[in-house]
Amino acid sequence: MTENNFALFPNSLKKQGDDSLLIEWNDGHQGILGWKHLRGNCPCATCRDERDKPANPFHILKPSELVQPAPTSLVPVGHYAYRIVWNDGHDSGIYTLESLRAFCQCEVCLAKKSEN
Repeated sequence: MTENNFALFPNSLKKQGDDSLLIEWNDGHQGILGWKHLRGNCPCATCRDERDKPANPFHILKPSELVQPAPTSLVPVGHYAYRIVWNDGHDSGIYTLESLRAFCQCEVCLAKKSEN
């Protein structure tokens, strides 16, 4: 639910160029989410654990880390989320509608985030 107590949902999801997703929300907002940003913020337990580990300066890159992240599919999960299947084979992250809205990288949302 949003601040106005109505259900927030996307009217449409569209690929925008090769590197981002455009979400047109039912409240009129047009959100832009970069694939790299979404993949880097995957909410699954494995990815969260990886992000919480200290950085290793001698990390050896895996072949999948050399490929620009891109989805192969977005699968609805009920009426509350999407599961994104990535080109690196990862598919366990469930992105709630609220998290997709929070990850928005449009100019308006970025400006609001920089104010906080």
